[in-house]
Amino acid sequence: MESPSNKDTKRLRFLSYRPTLPQGDTAEFLKEAGVRSARTSAGGTHAATPRRRTSRDEATGARTIAPFVAAILAGALMPIMDTTIVAIGMQAIITAFAAAVSVAQWVTTAYLLALAVMIPVSGWLQRRLGGRTLWLGGLIVFTAGSLLCALSPTIQVLIAARAVQGFGAGVLMTLLQTMPMQQARRAGVPLSGRLMGIISLPVAVGPIVAPVLGGMLLGVASWHWLFLINLPVGLAALAMAWRWVRPEDGRERDAPLDVAGLLLVGLGLVGVLVGTTNVAEAGGMGHADVLVPLVGGTVLLVAFAWWEARMRHPLVEVALLRGHVLAASVVAVFALGAAMYAGQFLLPLFWQGVRGTSVLDAALLLIPQGVGSLLARPAAGALTDRLGSRVVAAGAFTAVAVTTAPFAIWPASAGTAALLVVLFMRGVALGMLFIPVMTASYTGLAEPAIPDATMLTRLSQQMGAAVGTALAAVVLEAAATSTGDQAAAFGRAFWAAVALALVGAAVSLRLPARGPAEIEGSTPGADVHARS
Repeated sequence: MESPSNKDTKRLRFLSYRPTLPQGDTAEFLKEAGVRSARTSAGGTHAATPRRRTSRDEATGARTIAPFVAAILAGALMPIMDTTIVAIGMQAIITAFAAAVSVAQWVTTAYLLALAVMIPVSGWLQRRLGGRTLWLGGLIVFTAGSLLCALSPTIQVLIAARAVQGFGAGVLMTLLQTMPMQQARRAGVPLSGRLMGIISLPVAVGPIVAPVLGGMLLGVASWHWLFLINLPVGLAALAMAWRWVRPEDGRERDAPLDVAGLLLVGLGLVGVLVGTTNVAEAGGMGHADVLVPLVGGTVLLVAFAWWEARMRHPLVEVALLRGHVLAASVVAVFALGAAMYAGQFLLPLFWQGVRGTSVLDAALLLIPQGVGSLLARPAAGALTDRLGSRVVAAGAFTAVAVTTAPFAIWPASAGTAALLVVLFMRGVALGMLFIPVMTASYTGLAEPAIPDATMLTRLSQQMGAAVGTALAAVVLEAAATSTGDQAAAFGRAFWAAVALALVGAAVSLRLPARGPAEIEGSTPGADVHARS
């Protein structure tokens, strides 16, 4: 294994925004940052004006990458819908296998753990294999995992098959953001809020379609079809990818794998996710099966960050966090995951426990939130391009807090129609929130740095989701125990979700005040993050 080093200057392929460089590496740095020519002096780097593309060039580039983006979106829709569909069918699975709830929950947990572990590995695999090969492999693994799930004779085999699905999903969910952004860079298409709005369409469409599709399948067929439905979709996505996702240059066939880093981050993620998953079942934080994996996982993740900062060939380029915009984006994405998933955890339970609906009806009642999120995305992209990420994200976080508060304030007998209107508005707020936060994380980055930025934001979102869900579960359990009133307990838990959104609003004040197009117009090679 290679030894750690802080002096390796060959890592400049990532750091497009570092302000000064050793004299000998200036030309290489400028080349990779996209600058066509430069003058150097003893005092540092003086970049020439970058080549400007006309609006006609950008329109041509957009038309060029449209089939590529369509193929990526088609493949990403499966893993996004899968979690919701399986959640709806969980009771049917428990009944079919006569499984205990504590065992059946691993059908979801195994999937999420495998997905999380694959996020940091995906960047190395993409460098080694190329994006096209890895995307096709992810589709094959996910589709094959779906078939294994449908053929599972026992709950244990189903859990293992779900892990296979999760490995494929981890690749697909990471490349969903990475590959379109890289392709846009190559085609000269600006990395804008509008582009992020298109890329994130599956995230908005999935929660709308999945409950309806899951309910229809369970109404006319067995639980096996919750997984078999992925087969025709997967085959179609494979055909589209084979046709429109072309091989790219720049693969690093000899890129070494940071085994120690992989073990640290893999075990750390497993520890944190298992610990937070056990919170609800254990009834709080003060239990060994919560604290041991949670604390152990946190320590391993801290060790991973320290190790990666010292490695010559890191698994994830954590040095990118030296740019304060990406660092602020990672923190904002953590807050986004916490606020969004705290609500997503509480809302179905609220409809079932307080309002007395079935699992399927609870899922269907969340559709207005998905519709609101979908409809908000075009406006979110345009506003981010015009006003900058800071204003839009801070306003959206605040709107999420405001639209979550009625579930804490209103009585349990509040009208369903009024709650559905609030859910629609909450969906609009969430749709407005995702795009500015994610757009900021890529602004000003050179194309080689995009996979690492994606891994950092995806890992942050996963950790935020785990923390937000655990916090909501702890507050709900503690309030239910102390008050004995289920409606009051949910009120306190929703206030916790409100607080998480307000924390996110404060964090988002560190995001760029300018639009991405204005920042992208800054001189490549300069510290555009620091100036924004």
